[in-house]
Amino acid sequence: MRSYVYRAEFERGSRRGLVVSFPDVPEAITQGRDIADARAMAEEALGLALLSYPARGLPLPKPRASGKGLVPVAVAPDVAAKLAVLEFFVAAGITKSELARRIGKDEKEVRRILDPKHATKLPALTAALRALGKRLVVGVMEAEAA
Repeated sequence: MRSYVYRAEFERGSRRGLVVSFPDVPEAITQGRDIADARAMAEEALGLALLSYPARGLPLPKPRASGKGLVPVAVAPDVAAKLAVLEFFVAAGITKSELARRIGKDEKEVRRILDPKHATKLPALTAALRALGKRLVVGVMEAEAA
């Protein structure tokens, strides 16, 4: 199963608040007023940074960082679904026309689905994943404090 969880470092900033960075995703750096704000900002920064990889034609970095003090942060569910579609579309080696045929949509809509900057609704992402031989699974876990 593929998940989009990366470990983050939460550090006190030079002023008030917390600075959050991701060793595996150096583009993702943010800050928050308190731990709750920093976690929310980290989730958003991570999602935006990861979506920039397919837009630049790059593979997503592997989540490798480990160690004491690193906190797992997951991207938002809609971002995870979009990243999965982008990854598995490339891996499938099919054309946009073929994906459009498989999901019964216009190629113009498939271009939007595959655009990292375009917000796509979950049913369209789920249909695309199904057409790519994948199934979206949603999980719930306890919120963690850093």
